[in-house]
Amino acid sequence: MVQTTNPDDERVLLDLLNSTPVAEGGFTDLLADGDAASWTRPRGGTGSPAEAANLRRVRDRLQAVVRGTEPAAALTASLRGVRLLPDVTEAGLSWRLDVEDDRHLATRALLAWGRAQEQMPGRLRPCANDECRLFLLDHSRPNTARWCSMKVCGNRLKARRHYERSQAAD
Repeated sequence: MVQTTNPDDERVLLDLLNSTPVAEGGFTDLLADGDAASWTRPRGGTGSPAEAANLRRVRDRLQAVVRGTEPAAALTASLRGVRLLPDVTEAGLSWRLDVEDDRHLATRALLAWGRAQEQMPGRLRPCANDECRLFLLDHSRPNTARWCSMKVCGNRLKARRHYERSQAAD
């Protein structure tokens, strides 16, 4: 069982959303059958084929929901059978996730998505670069982050706009 307040869950959510990056003109799937265990195990997963298949299904739905092409209700089926169990300790009340091992990572990502929607609405979004498939969670005070990476996508788009302006001026 996993603690639902795990600080790594936000990282799992972003890693899952960003597991289909653009590479060499197309996209790559970091959860493809041969690569899935190397992706899941460092994040606390089992590395099993069933886990990889579940992660791919949840990832595809989450990506569509965050992009706005599917309603949030598309995630409902992925949460069937998930339970949160209370733990009372000297420190107070906490909640534990009760779900099959092969669904732990995907469920943690879904719970992190829910927390982001509740606590930081509108801050989880796709990169503003149309050629990029990555997502970002904007922690900036003004909520103005647009790119997954300023060094990569932000710089490319700014350089492209500068080039277009300089060509128009000529």
